Amino acid sequence: MPLPFRDISFPPYVARGATGGPSFSTNVVTLASGAEERNVLWANARGKWNISTGIRTREQMLDVIAFFHVVKGRAYSFRFKDWNDYDASDQLMVEITPTVWQLVKRYDIGGFQHVRTITKPVVGTVIVMVDGSPVVPTGIDYLTGQVTFASGPGSNPTATFEFDVPARFDTDHLPVQANSFDQQVVSQIDLVEVRE
Repeated sequence: MPLPFRDISFPPYVARGATGGPSFSTNVVTLASGAEERNVLWANARGKWNISTGIRTREQMLDVIAFFHVVKGRAYSFRFKDWNDYDASDQLMVEITPTVWQLVKRYDIGGFQHVRTITKPVVGTVIVMVDGSPVVPTGIDYLTGQVTFASGPGSNPTATFEFDVPARFDTDHLPVQANSFDQQVVSQIDLVEVRE
């Protein structure tokens, strides 16, 4: 059963000041010789952000509180814009069927590559090309990142787009202290990426 998702965006002006990014999980064992053995537990990164660093005004805090109520703490996931990594250009798509292709973002360094599945493209930002020419697909699913063509494209399609990350609060309690009418003291408030 899929986790509950609400197709709403976390306030982008708060997200812009958030601190965080991708994280992996790796077990590291140091042997008696001093050598290491490493076991990669996650094939894909999972983002984590502290949004308290993005809250600068009372109005922004009120927006976060309202958003927290709507998503009921950890209960519902939502769209989050990671301002450090939110777009992709000329990315080869991955074939699911001859007429359905998945949006992905590739990270290439020194001959090594990581392919990230994109499930939450931003409406109105997806540009699809086949053989260097723009095409209009039959449909773009903005909740899965899948692009549908009326018939199989003649060659691998590419896409340029912006994307959000499915995320949720990592707490059911907002630790906010109001020192004065226009100032709050906010301890760490974490969001985590939701795997889909």
